[in-house]
Amino acid sequence: MDCGVASNYSNAGSASQNSAASPNGMRTERSPSKSGLHVNFSEKGEVKEKREKFLTAKYGSHQMTLIRKRLAVEMWLYDELQKLYDKLPDSTESADVEVDIDELLDMDSCEERRNHLLKLLATCNKSPHEISNFMEELLAKIKTL
Repeated sequence: MDCGVASNYSNAGSASQNSAASPNGMRTERSPSKSGLHVNFSEKGEVKEKREKFLTAKYGSHQMTLIRKRLAVEMWLYDELQKLYDKLPDSTESADVEVDIDELLDMDSCEERRNHLLKLLATCNKSPHEISNFMEELLAKIKTL
């Protein structure tokens, strides 16, 4: 968008109009007449696309540490479930089991957590030793959250 002052505007001839005598004999400055002033706006044919706006939040260092720790446990859990169920990382199939970390954290005792994990992993075809190792590692990692 362009803006400009009309080309017929001139400040030189208005000096006599700008000053006038006040009733007490003193001269005062007056603004130029408004009839010769106007602003020309011209539309540009090209309109830029509106930029997408994103809201970002800034967390404190302690909160970010907790978020990173939680994310690391979730990524580890995902990878281990892929191994337990012999899924390829690029596979679109998901493991038949979903382990909810919050649900495990809400349980009162390790024994409850262990029993819950045993129920979830009942369909796993791996050896009981491998399943037990997975559960022990998961329970140890959950205690750090």
